[in-house]
Formats: sequence, structure tokens, C-alpha cells
Amino acid sequence: MDAQGRGRADDIDPADQWVLNPNTGDYELRLQASAAQPGVPGPRARRAAGGAAVAPPRGRTAPGRERRGTPQEAPDPDVPGPRRRRAPEGPPPGRRKGRPKKSKTKKALLWTGGTMAFLLVGTSTAGYLYWKHLNDNITSVSDDGAGTGGFSKDRAINILVIGTDKRTGAGNGSYGDANSAGHADTTVLLHVSKDRTNATALSIPRDLITDIPDCPTEQADGSSEVIPGTQQTRFNNSLGQEGRTPSCTMRTVTELTGITPDHFMVADFNAVKTLTSAVGGVKVCLAKDINDPDSKLNLPRGEHTIEGEEALAFVRTRHSVGFGGDLSRIELQQQFLSSLMRELKSSDTLTSPTKLLKLAEAGTKALTVDSKISSITKLRDLGLELGKFDMKNLSFTTVPVVDNPAEKVKATVVLKDAQAKELFGLIKDDVSLTAVKQKEKKEKAAVAARLKGSKAEPSEVRVRVQNGGAPAGSAQETLNWLQLEEGVTKSENAGNAGATVPKTTLEYAPDQADQARTLAGLMGLPGSAMKPGESVTNSQGLPAISLTLGQDFKGAGVSLTAPAAGSADVDKSTADKVECAE
Repeated sequence: MDAQGRGRADDIDPADQWVLNPNTGDYELRLQASAAQPGVPGPRARRAAGGAAVAPPRGRTAPGRERRGTPQEAPDPDVPGPRRRRAPEGPPPGRRKGRPKKSKTKKALLWTGGTMAFLLVGTSTAGYLYWKHLNDNITSVSDDGAGTGGFSKDRAINILVIGTDKRTGAGNGSYGDANSAGHADTTVLLHVSKDRTNATALSIPRDLITDIPDCPTEQADGSSEVIPGTQQTRFNNSLGQEGRTPSCTMRTVTELTGITPDHFMVADFNAVKTLTSAVGGVKVCLAKDINDPDSKLNLPRGEHTIEGEEALAFVRTRHSVGFGGDLSRIELQQQFLSSLMRELKSSDTLTSPTKLLKLAEAGTKALTVDSKISSITKLRDLGLELGKFDMKNLSFTTVPVVDNPAEKVKATVVLKDAQAKELFGLIKDDVSLTAVKQKEKKEKAAVAARLKGSKAEPSEVRVRVQNGGAPAGSAQETLNWLQLEEGVTKSENAGNAGATVPKTTLEYAPDQADQARTLAGLMGLPGSAMKPGESVTNSQGLPAISLTLGQDFKGAGVSLTAPAAGSADVDKSTADKVECAE
């Protein structure tokens, strides 16, 4: 079929048909009326003898149409078409100048600047052009009930992004094992906060030793089979091996972190190549020259714009960066993803119909998603939610790990339990790794200031301990610990408080602040637990501070300090700037 009267449809760049409408500020798909356009109806033309189409006479409306203040089909100056006499400028005599209206007959397809292609690290959005074609591009797999059932606009969103090392596509068989079923080679859990102000991208090392649970998995014939779990194996075995699908990786992540993903997206080698080419390349930086024959990356130090095969080589290299292992490669991949996301959200991309169309095409072909987001409509809705946060509030971090102590030749890693649990807790509780709200920062600073200043000797701290909701016996347990282990000998048990309180509190008079700071330090109390007020009188008639154990009390000597936003003891970087890889 001819398109625009200029040859075959597949010889035309669809982006050439997008025109900026100055009245709306949106791009519109304008199709010439002179060409046959199935599915895009236009005004009916009457036919003369012999079947030739004849336009309605000048100055008359087509039958069945009301006359309006503007022509029904104003010629678009940006779209080539047959020459016509130029009408005199200004409204015709006797008519009021009407406001230009969008043609309903052309059914123009609008692409607003707010719809972005946010792919590989979180989303894919597309306009309505080639709607069915793009839908047919999408490959989906069941989540087998491993997810939450789908994202929601009124809560935080967790997307599991999996990069597989399966060698599919032209030219990819030359990388490693061409016959491999693939592994979860690169895994990122993207958490977007409930208020959409910030996000955290958590990288999970492929060589992390963990447990893979039993995985109910839908088979090709529609039946379900439970794939047995494996204890103490590499994390990357959660995909591809033993017939495991991405839903099994979801279950493994849930068991590891306590966070249940809403959806998954899987990208192969082709995704890196096609997406970087679609945006015209991404900027990366190297602190040293790299010539890695394994990944085929050969770049001098400094900043570079890479795409296609070179971009794939960049994310695959590991022997020439850092310590030469997977953890060093993760840092490189985080830099790459940050740069790709900056490019995706840049005005150069969002205002370019050509780039957006290429991204829509590349993204729908390169990604495999779970069946709950297997349409353009659902991906668009998800993409709009994930695109709301500012790039400076996107933090990249990695699960805290150490070398496996059971190995002489270090090849795998294990969790740093305390740090990992803290990090997982922050994400699960929707705490940002970047301090986002300035007002909250100031309030927290004022509260934290209560912990700063001079401190009294433990032997000089006079305190009454009472139980306000902690387990029975907690007041006496705390008293024994303070007296016998911490030297707070001027302490006494005040029994049960008059009411139950959710949080442990420490009330003191202004002249007792030094005592309060000492006790808060010993007990691991946050500044918010310290309540400046009045002193109490102990059994000897002397002024004392009052410690009330609340429902959050975890035991004598167990810290109650909650980590603040951005204070977690983990390595992290933000996505708003380029950092040179070493």
C-alpha cells in the first residue's frame, strides 16, 4: 500500500508524520487526506460518474454537516499535499473568526510530553501509534502468583528488573555460552516511594549465596509444576536453571529481602544495544584506560558516549575495573543505568517523536514482562507513575555482602547480615536513601540536637524506670542491666506507668539534659524519645529523670534508634550525575 503517495509504507519514517500543533503544544500524527488510510476516517467525498471522487464545492458544506466558523478540513502547512489556492488572510466576510478546532475526522493521535519511554530500568510507555503492532511486540510470562497482584497508585511500587545473559539475537552468540538457558545475571529491585518523590535501585549480586524456594511455575501447556528449591546456591540460578522462570526470581527476592515485587521486567543483551541506539547513545566516564578482550571493551579514560555493541561491552566488562569481580561490574552498570535514565528523561528525548517511536519499538521488542502488565496501556500507566520522581532523588545501592568465608578461592559472597537487614528494612518501610523534604530535615535536625552536648558520668545519672507497655518484667530487667553492666547505680524501679505508650520516652528537666544524653546513649534511644519537661522525685525525695518503656521496647541494651533517611551505612550513589568508574 502507498503511504502519503510517496511509495511503500515501510519506506517512510513514522516520525516524519508527527507535527507540532501550536494551539495545543502537543505533537499530532497528521495523515494526508489524499491517500487511502484504513482506520483513520476522513470526510466523505461525493463521487462523480465513473467513480472519481469530487470534493464538495467551495463555500458549501458536505451533506449532513453543519456549517462552522472554520473549515472542516483546514490544510496542514506541515504536511505535503496537493497545491491549493491560498485563501485570503483573516476571516471570510460576514463571519466571526472562530477558534481553531482539532479535526475529529482525522482522528489525530496525540503524544504529550509527559509520556516518556522509561525502559530497561523500570518502564516502557508508548503512544497510540501502531497500537496493535506494539502490543504484538510484547512478550509476557506469568508471575505465578509470586507478585503482589499488580501496582497501585496509592502505595509504593517495587519492580524487579532482571538482565539475563541468555545469548539470543544477531551477533550475541559470540559472547560466552551460546547454548545457555540464561541466568539472573544482573538484578535490580527498583523501589519508588508512595509519594513518588524518590526511588531506590537495589542491585543484587549474582554470586550471592542464598536459598531458592520451591517455585510453582506455569508450563507451556497451561499446567503448573512446582520446581523444587535449592539451598545455599548462587542467586543467579533463580532464573533459567531447572526450568525456572522470572517468577522464581521474584520469590527468591521476596525470601531474601522481605519485599514482594509488584512486577518483573526481563532484558537480554539486545535491550542494551537497541535502547542505547534509540536515544542516540548514553554518556559514561572511565577513570582509566580499559582494554578488555573478554567483553571487547576498548576505551581510553575520560567521558564517552556509547551505544549498541560498545554499550553492551561496557556493561559486561568486569576484569578491567575495580577488583575484577561482579561487585565492580555492578558499580559500572549502575553508572550506565543512571546515564540511560537521564537520557530517557531528558527534554531531547521527550520532545523528539523520532526517539520516542524508536524507544517504543525497541522497548516492546527487548523486554519480557509479567502478564499483568502485558499491554501498552498498562505499561504506559506504570511508566507514568515511575517517571514522577526527580533523578537527584534516585539512589543506587547494592546488597551489603562479604566474601564467602567458606571458600579458599573467593568466588561467591554472603550477606553482611546486620547491614543488609537495615537496608532491606529501609526500603520496606519506604524510607528514602536521599533526604528529600527540607522541612522534615530541619525537624529531624532539631530532634537530633537533643543528643548533642555534655554528658554526665553514668554514676551521676538518677533515673526512675517504669513499664508503659513493654513485656512484663522489662522494668526490672532494665534496672538490673543499668546497675550491674552500665554503672547507673542511682536508678530504681517505679513499677507500671499509668497508661500504655507506643514509644519509649525519656523525660527530663533542662538542668538534667546531661544525664538524659548519657542514658539515651546507653540505651540507644533516638532524639525523638527525649522529651524536655519536668523532673520527677525518686524514693529518696531527690529529682530524677523518668524512663518509660513503651511497646517498642526490645530488651535491655537493645538499641531503639531508627536509621534516618540517607543515613544507612551502605554504599550508594545518586542518578543525577556522572561518576567515573575506576
